[in-house]
Amino acid sequence: MGQSLLDAARKEVLLADGAIGTELLRLGLEAGEFGEAWNLEHPERVMSVHKAYFDAGARLLTTNSFRGNRSTLAAHGLASQVSEINRRAAEVARASTDGDGWVLGSIGPFGGFLEPLGATTADEAHSLFEEQARALLEGGADGIVIETMIAKEEVEVAIRAARSAGAPVVIAMMTFGKTAKGYRTMMGVSPEEAVRIVSEAGADILGSNCGQGLSMTEYAEIVRQFRSLTDKPVIIRPNAGRPDLLGSDIQYHQTPRIMADQVCALVRAGANIVGGCCGTTPEHIRLFREALQRV
Repeated sequence: MGQSLLDAARKEVLLADGAIGTELLRLGLEAGEFGEAWNLEHPERVMSVHKAYFDAGARLLTTNSFRGNRSTLAAHGLASQVSEINRRAAEVARASTDGDGWVLGSIGPFGGFLEPLGATTADEAHSLFEEQARALLEGGADGIVIETMIAKEEVEVAIRAARSAGAPVVIAMMTFGKTAKGYRTMMGVSPEEAVRIVSEAGADILGSNCGQGLSMTEYAEIVRQFRSLTDKPVIIRPNAGRPDLLGSDIQYHQTPRIMADQVCALVRAGANIVGGCCGTTPEHIRLFREALQRV
């Protein structure tokens, strides 16, 4: 698109897509199977997910690359394909936009802990993230979205690595739960700390995704906290509730209608970009679009 993502986010409410992994499970991905490998093995199925979100109204499509760093790929015997898997992830998403929209290269946690809690150094993590980000950008991603982070050291390294790779826009989202001390990540980071950390590291857009059993009202509270602390665009991507395992099936109980009836509260709280995370579907996004058109 002619307009930059950052400019658009400052001027209007943008709609992002929903979950990728749970949609791939609906299409036959087996439990324990590495979904990112489908970018090479079943690109048509991955594209069908992106296309369904695009047709539902999403203009920000997230690549199927959340676990696509070399460390995680190595555990699945795919380390030699890190560039190919990520580049293809961006190409498949790009081909789903019809030239109208933006592609966000998804980067999740690398799967371990930085020193001193773990054995990975900051330099090693930077290398993992930079390699992944570079391949996503080569494949056509308009920016990098760093998702589901819980540790301040890791999100900071990931942001700096995305910048080193040349990302024109960097989005950073941390994952919060509600505690006796307020909203915190599993590593104890508050929304206030998150805003400071990701802003100082160089994120253009900040927010939260994949909350730990949070309601839409609680997500709106987090947005208000962010908005009170920054004038940067804020992104929020709620889960469809807390998942239940019924036999071999994972079920989420926040239906498209339930979430759509509350999505405008996120915008009133100050969100500039709204989408979904685990358990949300193209139908969620379609109803989000209808609700946001009335804002």
